[in-house]
Amino acid sequence: MFSWMAWTWPTALLFIGIFSAIGVLILAEIRTPGGNARKGALGLTTTRGDRLFISLLGTAYIFLAWLGLVGMPLWWPLGLSLAWAVFCFWKV
Repeated sequence: MFSWMAWTWPTALLFIGIFSAIGVLILAEIRTPGGNARKGALGLTTTRGDRLFISLLGTAYIFLAWLGLVGMPLWWPLGLSLAWAVFCFWKV
């Protein structure tokens, strides 16, 4: 059924992680409606969804830059990406 794409465990975990994050945001929105908008360190007024998007976009750039400049292994950019996501949800 899914033979049109080479599904590997890392690919599946990536999509599971993204959909889980969206699910957590849905539950947070049900609990406290309004998106919890605030003005952060970058001077942007962002909601939870905006901060998730900025963290995912930053993560993609971190991994692409790491692959282009350093190559393998990918544990260091994973740590940098997690730190970036924490920064985005804490200060942005």
